[in-house]
Amino acid sequence: MKTTLLILLIILIFLWYLSFSATRLDRLHHRVETSWANLDGLLQRRAAIALEIAHSEIADPASSLLLTAASYQAREATMEYRSQAESGLSGALGLLLADGQSNAKAAEKALLTELSALTDKIRIAIALHVDAVNSTHNLRSRKVIRVFRLAGTAPLPVTYEFEEDVL
Repeated sequence: MKTTLLILLIILIFLWYLSFSATRLDRLHHRVETSWANLDGLLQRRAAIALEIAHSEIADPASSLLLTAASYQAREATMEYRSQAESGLSGALGLLLADGQSNAKAAEKALLTELSALTDKIRIAIALHVDAVNSTHNLRSRKVIRVFRLAGTAPLPVTYEFEEDVL
């Protein structure tokens, strides 16, 4: 009788652990999705601000053309080419900002200030996204998660190359 109760208790604790792990994994996957959605929104906003800067008086015609092309590529890129497009936009903004701030008027300085604040937010969003992806990878690498297939059919989350070199 006592042995049966002990076995039943061990089984219940193990089932609770599996349920807890599955719930935690689900929350981590949700965290990855929301962190990516936030990061994507910030990147889209950065591309829009880059377009405004390209059409302002800060940029000379060649820089304006380069920045406009990079902005449209970043906004329209599929996930396959997103890293290249975001890196290209970061590079174009870096080139423009290196020599474009000295002749900026008040309206353009406001755009540059907004871009600077947005860049800080992007860095934080990237750190949050990378942390969420790493936490999910760590949990999914556990043997119990793999053996009992607690991740189901959810794809393994990934980080992108542009997260290394954003402006």
